[in-house]
Amino acid sequence: MLQRDFTDEQNMFRDAYRKFLAAEIVPHMEAWREAGIVDRAAFRKAGDQGFLMVWPEEKYGGMGDPDFRFEQIIIEETAYARAGDWYSTLHSRLVGPYFTRFGSEDQCQRFLPRCVSGECILAIAMTEPDAGSDLAGMRATAAEQGDHWVLNGSKTYISNGINADVVIVAAKTDPENNPHHMTLFLVERGMEGFERGRNLKKMGLKAQDTAELFFNDVKVPKANVLGEPGKGFIYLMEGLAEERLIGACGYLSAAQLSWDLTAEFVRERKAFGKPLAAFQNTQFKLAEMRTELDIAQIYVDQCVRAFNNGALTAVDAAKAKLVTSELQVAAADLGVQLHGGAGFMDEYPISRQCTDAKIATIYAGSSEVMKIIISRDCLSDNYTPFNTRNF
Repeated sequence: MLQRDFTDEQNMFRDAYRKFLAAEIVPHMEAWREAGIVDRAAFRKAGDQGFLMVWPEEKYGGMGDPDFRFEQIIIEETAYARAGDWYSTLHSRLVGPYFTRFGSEDQCQRFLPRCVSGECILAIAMTEPDAGSDLAGMRATAAEQGDHWVLNGSKTYISNGINADVVIVAAKTDPENNPHHMTLFLVERGMEGFERGRNLKKMGLKAQDTAELFFNDVKVPKANVLGEPGKGFIYLMEGLAEERLIGACGYLSAAQLSWDLTAEFVRERKAFGKPLAAFQNTQFKLAEMRTELDIAQIYVDQCVRAFNNGALTAVDAAKAKLVTSELQVAAADLGVQLHGGAGFMDEYPISRQCTDAKIATIYAGSSEVMKIIISRDCLSDNYTPFNTRNF
């Protein structure tokens, strides 16, 4: 494929992170999958070596480099190491930036150094049993009382739900008058009334702890309100483009791995006296998928460049999320098919690639929601045609 754009420093970072994964993460993945949760020590080890949060300023313990390509490398290498269950990017790049974007200096000083070191693990809680992509359907509420807020409600499918020490919780703060009047709260481990449900069993990504969270009259100090009260919905919308870019990088990396696993298998496996790779159907199927992956990679890399320049739009991010999530599923499905019966066996990596893939078209907004976002743009009166002619 066309040459990609990484600096020498980033290439060195990739090599170092790859070695870290091989030494500290990959050997434990099976045990963590059996346990249904990643050992907290993994976060500390990553923090100790500077692989957990790259972007925070040095005063918070980071490298102070906001270039998204560092996180792109982490995402790609983690997926390719078959360690996607250890979703460190959720902590480091999906949730962490909320502090510097919307929080106070006091909140950054209180939390970020411990987040960079891996001592404090982060999660974000938006989804509820009856409210996923439609945040206006949220039922969690918070009421202001003196020097604190009282938070009530529940959240579900929360990644890092068991491990998290600080959860950014979205709740309605004027539910009767404005369904979009939301506030973000920093709920800390040990706050009275904050309880965790069971670690949910899932189809795939089994080492990623996913839990239900319950808030029963939780008194949240005003010092733990993130940003301005009432602007939580706006804050969440601002973070969605990056969330979907993070997803796109991961989905595509997993799809690349599925292709490579399959290409290796069909070269070795024989049928009717010759390798599967010698059959035209195998060649055509893999050639089609190889082309789709390479084209998607160029678009994702362009989105990363746009994000670094502050120019990534929600619509462009939605396109990246839509196509890469569908490709992750398609590449894994093709891999299982070309593996034959072996693809259904858990001992073959392609099997887990398939079960892990399905959440891609749902997480961070389903494919159907992405299509709504894209169609609203391309069918609007303000849409600019690709080529405007005067004849």
